[in-house]
Amino acid sequence: MLALDALWWAIGMRIVRNAPLRLVIILFMAVQVAAVLNELLGWLGIKIVDPVHIPTALLVTICMWHYFGLTVLTGFAVLFAGAKLVRRRREKKMAAQKLAIPAPADPITRRAFLGACAVLAPPFFTFGLTGIALGQICRFRVRRFTLSIPSLPRDLDGLTIVNVSDIHVGQWTHGQVLRDIVNTTNSLRGDLVVLTGDLINFELADLPEALSLVKAMPGRYGTWMVEGNHDLLENPLVFERTVKASGIPLLLDESEVATIRGYPVQLFGLRWMDLIGSRLDQVTKLQLRAVLARRQPDAFPILLAHHPHTFDAAVAAGLPLTLTGHTHGGQLMLDKHMGVGPILFRYWSGLYQRGNSRLIVSNGVGNTFPLRINAPAEIVHLTLRCA
Repeated sequence: MLALDALWWAIGMRIVRNAPLRLVIILFMAVQVAAVLNELLGWLGIKIVDPVHIPTALLVTICMWHYFGLTVLTGFAVLFAGAKLVRRRREKKMAAQKLAIPAPADPITRRAFLGACAVLAPPFFTFGLTGIALGQICRFRVRRFTLSIPSLPRDLDGLTIVNVSDIHVGQWTHGQVLRDIVNTTNSLRGDLVVLTGDLINFELADLPEALSLVKAMPGRYGTWMVEGNHDLLENPLVFERTVKASGIPLLLDESEVATIRGYPVQLFGLRWMDLIGSRLDQVTKLQLRAVLARRQPDAFPILLAHHPHTFDAAVAAGLPLTLTGHTHGGQLMLDKHMGVGPILFRYWSGLYQRGNSRLIVSNGVGNTFPLRINAPAEIVHLTLRCA
């Protein structure tokens, strides 16, 4: 990142001769370089400026520049190099044929125009994406589903579940949006509130606030949670031990039973496994087989997991309902079926059904990356009905 920042800075200063514009480039790039250095020092355990204390607009601009602005710059560089190569080959061919090479009508003006485009396009692109991201980073929707489940006991008809997934308390999700999440969840008055992973974004320092958040939105019959990959990035053992000590039910390849309207509902929760592909599928089957050994035959089962690919094992086990998160709805989607989601996941957003088994994948209510395209943040509200 630092190398690309330095490259763009050098190119910009070489091309642009206008003093005010050069000053803008200097200020813009100084902020970007300082941000990268601050992040690198943070990884080394040296905190200069805590990202939480940096204005969100500035943080988003820095993120958009390094993930997308520099990409545009690289694209311009490749196009420029390609055009230059084509021009040189054409000139050699014309020289070999002893043809006069016509001079451009106004080379200085054209060069200045192309230089200005090359320098200004990446920052303008960055600022445009920043505006889009800021317009949505603190917003989320309530997405409602009514599921007809053949095996649902009649006594549980109308059971409501609120799934609050991927909150990512930390750098991008803090302050007022956390209070809005609590208020919205409580207003839904769910019989059950479940959290399907990624309670915190990264740092365990955010865990006390996150646990207070969970306690502030109790379900009528209880609240349960499972862990996600972000929860375990800093120290898995400390995360699990701290959550368990708080009294919040954290299901780690475990199950608990809630009695709702006199009928038992058994919730199964799986640990996060940092695996991919067929290896993840194999281990998930073993996890689920072990935890289902404690299944109560008279209870209605609900499976909680972070990774949506758990659904395949749930279908094989005949479980009627699986709730997951992790995908952020694909994060960057062209439409419902094209984008990052289907590239990385078999199931990435909303309702999936195979036989009598249902899966709900939440887009998540928080952010670990500030830009979403056609994958809005959400709290999921489910109403279960007898078939």
